[in-house]
Amino acid sequence: MIVGKPLFTTKEIQTKVRELADRISADYSGKDLLAVGILRGAFMFFSDLVRAIKAPLTIDFIVASSYVKMATLGEVKIHCDIREDISDKDVLLIDDIIDSGITLNQIRERILARRPSSLKICVFLDKKERRMVDVPVDYIGFEIPNEYVVGYGLDYDNKFRNLPYISIFKKKA
Repeated sequence: MIVGKPLFTTKEIQTKVRELADRISADYSGKDLLAVGILRGAFMFFSDLVRAIKAPLTIDFIVASSYVKMATLGEVKIHCDIREDISDKDVLLIDDIIDSGITLNQIRERILARRPSSLKICVFLDKKERRMVDVPVDYIGFEIPNEYVVGYGLDYDNKFRNLPYISIFKKKA
């Protein structure tokens, strides 16, 4: 397994997080926001982002998975659902990465069925080349090439989440 040089450094990540937080803070000024993080991958981004948002908010989480190592299962498993009543609330769904869009779309539909007042989506990384399902994303940190990345919460086989930067991951042949 090879982890290459950073695609995005810690400094670039923190700058982008502040930019996103400023936009979100302005958009939700005067509103009560429910920020929902998709675990496990989004935990670092979620934590940094909500600390930088200057609008009142509450938090909750959903634990979902669709990947094993580097392959998607094509099926989304919900391991733990949102506990808050989200009806008539402004919900911001926060995820680490969108690639095929399958997972995020299924979670989005699940949340919309619970009738929030509004639902916006924020992703740290967008891998547009892999998109199979069109999902409306309101806030995007970085667009990335069709490469497998690790760090800043993203993993390979539950490893490398603790890297403070984003790096392209290659598996040795």
